[in-house]
Amino acid sequence: MRPDLLARLADAQAERARASLLRRLRTVDAVEGATIVVEGRRLLDFASNDYLGLAQHPALRETLARAAARWGVGAGAAHLLGGHRDEHAELEAALARWTGRERALLFSTGYMANLGVVAALLGAGDLCVQDKLDHASLIDAARLAGCTFKRYVHGDVASAARQLDTEPDAAALLATDGVFSMDGDIAPLRELARLARERQATLMVDDAHGLGVLGADGAGSVAEAGLSQDDVPVLMGTLGKALGVAGAFVAGSAALVDGLVQSARTFVYTTALPPALAAATRVAIDIARHEGWRRDHLRRLVTHFRTGAHARRIALLESRTPIQPVRVGDSAAALALSRQLAEAGFFVPAIRPPTVPKGEARLRVALSVRHAEGDVERLLDALASAGASLPADTAVPETPSTPAPLPRARARRGRGRKA
Repeated sequence: MRPDLLARLADAQAERARASLLRRLRTVDAVEGATIVVEGRRLLDFASNDYLGLAQHPALRETLARAAARWGVGAGAAHLLGGHRDEHAELEAALARWTGRERALLFSTGYMANLGVVAALLGAGDLCVQDKLDHASLIDAARLAGCTFKRYVHGDVASAARQLDTEPDAAALLATDGVFSMDGDIAPLRELARLARERQATLMVDDAHGLGVLGADGAGSVAEAGLSQDDVPVLMGTLGKALGVAGAFVAGSAALVDGLVQSARTFVYTTALPPALAAATRVAIDIARHEGWRRDHLRRLVTHFRTGAHARRIALLESRTPIQPVRVGDSAAALALSRQLAEAGFFVPAIRPPTVPKGEARLRVALSVRHAEGDVERLLDALASAGASLPADTAVPETPSTPAPLPRARARRGRGRKA
């Protein structure tokens, strides 16, 4: 007798509930600056990836409305079937200029961009080596590509080298997040670029959470590391985080982009982004590049948060980005802490397995230009107050007071097994 698939799904859901791992959709009724209304409750939002505060920016709204009056609200077709408009072409050119690449190609989401580029580059007999904490889309992309897939200890360049050396004759892609979405730390990109050159591998960086935030004009973690297109031939970035809109792109050489137009299934077989959204995104890029005060404000908030957490003995993971994870460990305790913060007026969801490794549940505090230092101070007080009621075995050690840059002179040891 065949298993009942829906019953099996229900059983898995019940097991997740018993383990305090059940996810729940919550509807946001309104957004007002740094405040959101969730199921009728007004909360200060510390969950959004709108790091530069552009999602509600008047200039983006006005541009979107004007472009929608011209183009309508959708592209109506895939890029190759008439959906590619001048707004898309101009946005791709702007993204290429910003990131210092020859060309850029738009995708509907970051997930689709990663699936498309990895499957276009790799197949049976090839090798993909990734950081153990890479985004799920990169992991799924390697699995779907049908290549040999290996993972290295988080941030450990020596571990990455060992994995590349297991298949010395295979065509190889070395892939990493630029900024890790749940930890907030930054990959050792210079060392990985050196390793890729030495092992004749192609380096790909998913800079979803670095774009707009890092680098002199917000061009991301790759730019901050001083790496060129030759160093990082494949760069993926998203438009729905620091830029406040939606979509994604892959940037690199003309050969890369021309090849993706032919072979990236997630580009070929999907409707193009709305042209009006592409127009608004170009405005977001201009603001991100030229309004450096936004990144300055973010850096001040990060320093304020980390200094305040240190003073209150709240343990954080090492991060100098707007992603500031608060260590908890136990999933039930993380949920309880999140609920207590909501009662105090703060929206800080608990992050639990499988999004993070087992035993590493946390609160992911995301800072934004929309926040003031007073908002951060109130959150710190609420964290300290709520944390005091947690069981003793969830207590966490002291964290450094300043968000110093990560070392690049040597490889960083990860938390996983030796690979």
